[in-house]
Amino acid sequence: MRNTVKITVAVAAASAVALGASACSAPSDATASTDKSDKNAPLVVAASPTPHATILDFVKDKLAAKEGLKLVVKPFNDYKIPNKVTDDGQVDANFFQHKPFLDTFNKENGTHIVPVQNVLIEPLGLYSKKIHKLSDLKSGSTVSVPNDPSNEGRALKLLADNGVITLKPGVGADAKLTDVKDDKGIKITELEAAQTAPRIDDVDAAVINGNFAIGAHLKPSKDALALEKAKDNPYANFLAVKKGNENDPRIKKLAKLLNSPEVKKFIEDKYKDGSVIPAFGPAKA
Repeated sequence: MRNTVKITVAVAAASAVALGASACSAPSDATASTDKSDKNAPLVVAASPTPHATILDFVKDKLAAKEGLKLVVKPFNDYKIPNKVTDDGQVDANFFQHKPFLDTFNKENGTHIVPVQNVLIEPLGLYSKKIHKLSDLKSGSTVSVPNDPSNEGRALKLLADNGVITLKPGVGADAKLTDVKDDKGIKITELEAAQTAPRIDDVDAAVINGNFAIGAHLKPSKDALALEKAKDNPYANFLAVKKGNENDPRIKKLAKLLNSPEVKKFIEDKYKDGSVIPAFGPAKA
């Protein structure tokens, strides 16, 4: 049984929907269109607050009108609810995740979400408020990692790549805690990804996803004790929809805008610290 905060689906859904409703100033028609052929209906997109909703807000404010696209952005500070509300039609699309996470989510939850367009990469990092270098992690130190399978694997690989732990031979980014060959006396604690940054003071160090690091005002290039390499990184975050909606003309417009020169410049200007890197191109199904 995982050592993490447990929240029932019903409570999580209610909380996330409430957050989504309160975190954006959506008009009264901010619900997913039931008629996908209506090219004039608002496109409702669920997204993590940073950087995904921030980028979508830029598209909404600066680019969407020129393409005749009405865009409504609904932020969710959660990694589960956006796929659920996309699958059941409460929103039209989402933007927050990478392929390994989506594959696992679809398999475990019976959802049918598919990727459409890659947009960005957020390198995973190891952060601390108590130590200043990796060598300060010794036997008895505590390190938290995200508890969802895909991000936990990334986190364990990051720790192994930097000599904090040793994984069994042949194990990579699909690693689980049982794949740790030598923890060197370091206690690894699993937390919901959204809790790794708020609870950083509870451990000696925490592996934190890029969007949550940004939300906690952490600067990867300056604050990370170790940082995932961006080159050849397979964890691009993409625009995603329920299977069958890939050809919605509004989705095609948004996909084009999210890979535009204007968005590339916006990302590079706003995230000069390397926390978010453009990664444009079609996403693999």
